[in-house]
Amino acid sequence: MKKILLNPLWAFATLVLLISTLYANFSFVESVKLRYFDTLIISKAPVQNNIYTVNIDEAALDKWGQWPFPRTVYSELIQDLYKRGAGLVVFNVLMPEKDRFGGDVALAKSLNQLPVVLANTTSEVTKNTPKNPGAVILGKDYIDTIPAYPGITANMPQLEDAAAGVGLTNTMPEIDGVNRRLPLIASVDGTLYPNLSLEILRVIAGDPNFQIKLNENGVEKMRIPKFGIIPTDSLGRVWIDWSQESKSVSAADLPNDFEGAVVIVGVSAAGIANPVPTAKGAMFTQDVQAAALATMVNNSNIQRPDWAPGAELIFIVVFGSLIILLSRWTYVGLGTTALGIVAPVAVSYYGYANWGYLGDATASTVCFILVALHVYGIKFVSEFLQKQQIKKQFGTYLSPAMVEKLQKNPDLLKLGGESRELSIMFTDVRGFTTISEHYGSDVQGLTKIMNRYMTAMTAKIIENEGTLDKYIGDAQMAFWNAPLDDPDHAKHAVATALQMMESLDAFNREVTAEGIPAFGMGLGINTDTVVVGNMGSVQRFDYTCLGDGVNLASRLEGQSKPYGVKIVLGPKTYEYVKNDYVCIELDCLAVKGKTQGVNIYTIVDAGSVKPPALTTHQYFLDYYRSCNWDEAISYANILKKAFDGELLHYYENMIERIEEYKINHPGVYHDGEYIWDGVYRTNSK
Repeated sequence: MKKILLNPLWAFATLVLLISTLYANFSFVESVKLRYFDTLIISKAPVQNNIYTVNIDEAALDKWGQWPFPRTVYSELIQDLYKRGAGLVVFNVLMPEKDRFGGDVALAKSLNQLPVVLANTTSEVTKNTPKNPGAVILGKDYIDTIPAYPGITANMPQLEDAAAGVGLTNTMPEIDGVNRRLPLIASVDGTLYPNLSLEILRVIAGDPNFQIKLNENGVEKMRIPKFGIIPTDSLGRVWIDWSQESKSVSAADLPNDFEGAVVIVGVSAAGIANPVPTAKGAMFTQDVQAAALATMVNNSNIQRPDWAPGAELIFIVVFGSLIILLSRWTYVGLGTTALGIVAPVAVSYYGYANWGYLGDATASTVCFILVALHVYGIKFVSEFLQKQQIKKQFGTYLSPAMVEKLQKNPDLLKLGGESRELSIMFTDVRGFTTISEHYGSDVQGLTKIMNRYMTAMTAKIIENEGTLDKYIGDAQMAFWNAPLDDPDHAKHAVATALQMMESLDAFNREVTAEGIPAFGMGLGINTDTVVVGNMGSVQRFDYTCLGDGVNLASRLEGQSKPYGVKIVLGPKTYEYVKNDYVCIELDCLAVKGKTQGVNIYTIVDAGSVKPPALTTHQYFLDYYRSCNWDEAISYANILKKAFDGELLHYYENMIERIEEYKINHPGVYHDGEYIWDGVYRTNSK
């Protein structure tokens, strides 16, 4: 068990499972990665920009009264901002309806006299006619790759027309609801509209439009001619550099001189405007637009390269494998684990500081920690448990008689063996694929039902003084006449096989009542002189047997399925038990790897045997071995219903084989005739 638990392949399975989980786009995994990117972006030292946000806050409400203000107040505020040295005023206040105070004319006049960028927003239906600054689009056939919205809520037409520019204030939160990337464009009815920050940049540059190149993946390039290329992702989003800071003032308390700054007016009064979640916490939209504008102006090119996920995956696979392979040297493995955890963090910070690359260190850190915990945790625990369970393990894998003999004579634990005649049994589950399919991914459920099956079958081996050698997947190996003498070993082996079949019937009644498919079982028993004793190495050994007779027993079990019977006996076993059971000869068989044939037999219920059946069966075999194919088939058809149908599948399989022999004779053609020794040679185990 220790060897199985510490097999590196188990840790590789854990690594594969972790990688599958991390790259399956689970929301919590993506959220952790994005939060790590936040840490990278916020880690940069703050950069002050010549951008102001002017907030219509509680102090402004105290000064001008109930919200919304008369638009004459907006007009006066815009004029005041320019008198105080504003370079460009951005008015992030949506005005889709007429002013109840009749101030639209005054505001429109101010907009005609002074350059002001207004804000629109996406909506379910279009209200008013949005101003379209125009976009030069290369690859218009791919415009459907851009995020589309059903409509736009625009300002009053006279205000839209008078504005120097109009941009959208829509955001696109990440999977965790936090805004990190701002979409610079949006599609409405096949027309591209700029985001407010992109429109501000266009107005500052004095360009009549922005330019965009699309391909099948989305945005390939975006630029404002007099400003240059703006790096975005395929959806036209730009990562916001939250280290870019602007100055924030109240509309009721303006500075004397804005010194040519971009001034973005927005609402922040409680109960009127709702902040949006960002990597820096809740922020009002004017602050988000200011940070996005500063990001583009300062060419703060934050990007997640297309090759980054692939590179991170390769690193996890390579370094995770190293951790597993080097775990046999404890301290080397632990040092490798520590390096694997620290290196991605250092590299990601370096990559962001020097090139603006966002690299994820969380996936590798989680993988390496959990893989290391698997390797070393199980190793230490299993070693402790092994020391506590030695006696229990001997009692589990050996018969009680063997345990008692070992206790009395510890010298038996020495390596070596003796030649002894044994009756060796192999069993195997039939229909395991159906049972496994029934449980699907429920490996624990499959394990439990197999344990129940093995417990029921093993009980009969122990009750009949057999020695359970080993479990081989869903198969068992047992033998009789060692370590204790058993003169009737062949009879005990056959009796055990029949009792196991009875136990299987009872077991199947239980499991089918639970909705579980019934188990089938094939058995092979062979009696021969083999070597039995402690085999293995000085580090680990088992009490087992070796020899040609063991291999034949295994092959006989494998032939129970093609012959359509439950039990197949070797020739010497048959000789020992033929007077106690009704044995039917099946064939003369040369198993895989052998040239000489051996007669093989099965056992049928004595109550199912009618007097002519045995004689008829012998006629069938005689005609079969003399190559009288038609007569052999005739007798096989007669025998299908004999033995209460126990051998139906056997006769059907033999008929199928004979039909093949009629076409391809098994013998050797010599002097005008075929010569065949009557031995069936199989290539299967």
